[in-house]
Order: sequence, then structure tokens, then C-alpha cells
Amino acid sequence: MYQTIVSASTLNQHLNRDDWVIFDCRFNLMDTGAGFTAYQQGHIPGAHYLHLDNDLSSAITPDSGRHPLPAPEKLAHILGQAGVSSQTQVVVYDDCGGAMAARAWWLLRWLGHDAVAVLDGGYPLWLQNYSGSTDIPKATINGFESARRDTMNLSTAQLLTELSGSDTLLVDARAEERFLGKAEPIDLIAGHVPGAVNRPLTDNLNSGQFKSAGQLQTEWLELLRGVQPQSVVHMCGSGVTACHNQLAMEIAGLSGSRLYSGSWSEWIRDASRPVAKD
Repeated sequence: MYQTIVSASTLNQHLNRDDWVIFDCRFNLMDTGAGFTAYQQGHIPGAHYLHLDNDLSSAITPDSGRHPLPAPEKLAHILGQAGVSSQTQVVVYDDCGGAMAARAWWLLRWLGHDAVAVLDGGYPLWLQNYSGSTDIPKATINGFESARRDTMNLSTAQLLTELSGSDTLLVDARAEERFLGKAEPIDLIAGHVPGAVNRPLTDNLNSGQFKSAGQLQTEWLELLRGVQPQSVVHMCGSGVTACHNQLAMEIAGLSGSRLYSGSWSEWIRDASRPVAKD
């Protein structure tokens, strides 16, 4: 069972197994149709497509961030329609170092499915050694039964409570210029949650692949400075790329961190919440 990342060679060896299901999660925040277009033009043989807005998120509300968590029963239905069962090894991939695929990885774990891994290097690395396909797969439909783990995610109210009275460490996965409020190409307000620290998701990668477990562990322990993994909460702009940092911690053997899925785009919905730019 693969629970963090999997190599292209390992995936290729299991490509025709009925108990392996692959999902293409390519997506562009600035062009929301680009990922599916790319999928239609070529994908890993047998892969199904998951759309960030339509499948991996629910509709935006006046109080939510840009990518609220999907309704569990809807996502479970989508997974079951693609052939996922409790016995299935799931592999998810994208073309941006796992930044989008990590969202699907986190969501499956949130639904209680541990056998899910991100393809290390994604579709670009796959194409260096193997062929793509334009065939749309037909899967054996299974009944995917979720066992949601609500403690993996914090609401804004829960985060505020933790930040006011515990040793919680909030880690922001956005690029440094966004974290510091020097640039904000997406959200209406720039800056970060006071007290948060910055670990851009790109720091987890080396040439598009995850750094070794040992190197990730060294870097994350330096950032944590004695804080236990269970006291770490990840955030980003909308709760998507924050999952990349949690995945990196899991690779490093630092398990138990949590997600603030609303993230910055939900935090700034209420003008009374403080904003820092240092």
C-alpha cells in the first residue's frame, strides 16, 4: 500500500491491475478548463479526470474560501463511479509537482482511504519514459464507503481558538511575496495570518520531484523547532496547495499535522480578523 508518493516505474508495473485506480488532477487556477483540455489531449493510460472546482471542491459561499471542501457523499460517489473501493490503491497526479494532486490525496485520506499516493514527478516525468493515451477509461463501478475523519481539518473558529491558547504552529504554503503581502494576484487582501510561518510548497521539491525523506525531515524539523507534528496546521490561499506541505511532512515521517481548509481566502472574509504583512 502506497500512502505518500509513488514512482512512475512502480505505477507502470501496476498499470493494468483492476485494484489500482488513477486520477488526473491537472488544473490551472487562471484557466479552469485547461486541465481537462490537457487530459483530453493525453493522459496516463486508464486515468480518470478530477476537476478541482467541480469534483474536489463545493460551491463558494459568502463565508467560505475559494475552494470549500466537497460534500463527502458526492466525492465518495465520484470515486466509486471510477472503480474505487476499500481495496483499491489510488494514484493521483498533475503537471505541477503535486500542487493540485495533493488536494485529491488529502481528500481521500479525509474520507478514510489511506491507500492513496501522489505520482512523484507527475505527468511530465511519466512522459519521459512512457506513453500517454487519449482513451477515456470505463471502470467497474464500486460502492465507495467513506469514513470521514473530521479531526484532520480545522474551521476558522477552531483555528482562532487554537491560536489563542496553544502551541499550534500555522504554516502557510504560499509563495513568499504573497505571504509578506508584497503581491496578491488572486485574493482581495494581501498578507498572512499573524503568527504564521512561511514554507512555500516549492521548497519540498527538487527539479519537480519531492526531496528525499531525510532531507525533508531535516528541513521540517528546523522549521518546527520542537513543535510536535500534531500541533502543526497547514494553510495556503484556498486550502489546496497547503496539502502539499502536509504530504511532505508525511514523507518525512512527521505524521499527524492538520489542514485549515478555508485558508487565506476564508480568513479575509471577516474584516475583524487581523492581517500581518511582516
